[in-house]
Amino acid sequence: MYSWTHKDHPQNNFNQMVGTYEELQAYLKEYVDELSRTDERRNALPHSPQIDSAEGQELRRLREKIYLLPFQELEVIATLGMGGFGRVELVKLKDEDSTFALKCIKKKHIVDTRQQEHIYSEKNILQQTNSVFIIRLFRTFRDDKFVYMLLEACLGGELWTVLRDMSYFDEPTARFCTGCVLEAFDYLHTMGIIYRDLKPENLLLDAEGYVKMADFGFAKKIGLGKKTWTFCGTPEYVAPEVIMNKGHDFGADCWSLGILIFELLTGNPPFAGTDPIKIYTMVLHGIEKVDFPKRIGKRPDDLIRRLCKLNPVERLGNKKNGIIDIKKHKWFQGFNWEGLRRHKLLSPLRRELKGPMDHSHFDMFPPDTEEPPDELSGWDKDF
Repeated sequence: MYSWTHKDHPQNNFNQMVGTYEELQAYLKEYVDELSRTDERRNALPHSPQIDSAEGQELRRLREKIYLLPFQELEVIATLGMGGFGRVELVKLKDEDSTFALKCIKKKHIVDTRQQEHIYSEKNILQQTNSVFIIRLFRTFRDDKFVYMLLEACLGGELWTVLRDMSYFDEPTARFCTGCVLEAFDYLHTMGIIYRDLKPENLLLDAEGYVKMADFGFAKKIGLGKKTWTFCGTPEYVAPEVIMNKGHDFGADCWSLGILIFELLTGNPPFAGTDPIKIYTMVLHGIEKVDFPKRIGKRPDDLIRRLCKLNPVERLGNKKNGIIDIKKHKWFQGFNWEGLRRHKLLSPLRRELKGPMDHSHFDMFPPDTEEPPDELSGWDKDF
């Protein structure tokens, strides 16, 4: 969310399934090109329940204050992340110490990569989600060069950075992270929203060390029992039915959860390589062809394999009981779901923070010297 970076088997059966490697390469190139030509309809989401008590009141106070806030009232403290899209700055209000993450996205980059619909989709979905496991969007701004999203600041850092520094997580830590992701998925899937971009880079840690889902550029409201066909996602995490363009639903999120658990426990996703086509080839061979390291215990091994079934209708979490089936898996035996939902559990990833302006858990980034060109086509008039 704040940086956007991710870190053969015999061919006979595979060729029968999807053709030769060269045919697949041509086929996939077509769909990768299609990614920049997506035209996904924006859907309004139903209003979600209010969160409780003191936190809810403080959120309402901030929302009311920010609603009429001139853009100039925001002071930049530091850069939290950067990429081809632009930057994410830690900003504060001039008259108080409340801080936010300001995502500054270059309008020309959005037009050049044909991501207008994805940007609007991210805005619309985040405006109408209300979960402590999903990053909050407070408001948006725009000028001639950028569109801006004023987001909740998650000062615990990016989960990807923590995983990189620790190499891999022990089971309790991986289970806690997975629990937070499951709560977010449960909320989104109940609202008919598919996320489609799960990976450690898109998971942030708040001040308490709880995981929040961020970067909703690929999220889409599909409704219950429906499918969508857009080719999108990160190669290491993309589900086989997405690669095959068979249409996908919430099962694609369940697949990516299995990949995430594997990466949290080992430091690397099960399907990896420098060439996306080779990764897709491995994905289509299935999880059965992957050697699981001994570090992955019997229960998480079983859960990963149930989440990563090649046939999406067989996947745990994608049956009639939905996400509840995953929560009932033996790996979560004795896990305090109510404590997690109420933020009563002590996070194994909680790190010391000196206050709302402490950005020490983020990498250092150089100042931005390049000014992007103006983009005046008007696609962002409703932003």
